[in-house]
Amino acid sequence: MRLLGRCVLLSATFLATSAMAQTAAERSACRTDFQKLCKGTKPGGGRVLACLSQQRDQLSEACRKVVDAHAQK
Repeated sequence: MRLLGRCVLLSATFLATSAMAQTAAERSACRTDFQKLCKGTKPGGGRVLACLSQQRDQLSEACRKVVDAHAQK
């Protein structure tokens, strides 16, 4: 039973780390675009994604891919 608990905890930790890494990669891809195009936008509630989406034609290719991927979700 303890082994099962440890496996569950280890799996949860691994999944959380993977999710954070993806978020960090997405932030990295859009950092410059955000600072240039959406600097006054307060993070949270989807506001940054909405701002970047409105500026889609001006985004770098990497950030455009991130924005498009989130639009499909």
